[in-house]
Amino acid sequence: MTALGRDPISDPRAAPNAELSDLDLMRRVQGDDVLAFSELYDRNSTMAFSLARAICATTDRAQDVVQEAFLSAWRNRARYDPARGSPRTWVLALVRNRSIDNHRLNRRGDSLQTSNEYLETVPASESVEADAIRQDESRRLRALLQQLPVLQREVIVLAYFGGLSHTEIGKHLDVPLGTVKGRMRLGLMKIAAKAQAPPPRGQDLAAAA
Repeated sequence: MTALGRDPISDPRAAPNAELSDLDLMRRVQGDDVLAFSELYDRNSTMAFSLARAICATTDRAQDVVQEAFLSAWRNRARYDPARGSPRTWVLALVRNRSIDNHRLNRRGDSLQTSNEYLETVPASESVEADAIRQDESRRLRALLQQLPVLQREVIVLAYFGGLSHTEIGKHLDVPLGTVKGRMRLGLMKIAAKAQAPPPRGQDLAAAA
């Protein structure tokens, strides 16, 4: 027991923020705990940026969207309802909605394709020995992802870079599980087909010019 009479192991009110579940952390946020909100940001900001970057046309816009979404999360913390999803799902929904709004607002002057910077911000988990191979594959994967429709790219980003299950993606996007699987399957099939296609030869490029 602590001096205050609380056991930090059994009483989440006495535990450090870093040791709390997302739900217990969100309860502190709803109690106006700024440090708890900072921990919530640290846990979710990388995934939030990956999602925003998959939709927004530039890195700067994605960063702005994430900042705006977290500000909205703080201002509307009292509205969070655990019955409607986890804190991560709630935060990512804010990011997704703002990203789509940003994309629609700027799409007249933008390409739907994301820049080559995308995915370079995603930490690599492969060994040092495979680094050269990883970089080459990463560049090609970036190019392939850029060619997918936003809806298909979105589920792949959430699954492979956000670590969400199909069920969690469905809840986050508010779409049926079958829709998630369908978008995932179509997106991966397109990536696989394009990955197997041989690169254009010099004469092909000259003929197309």
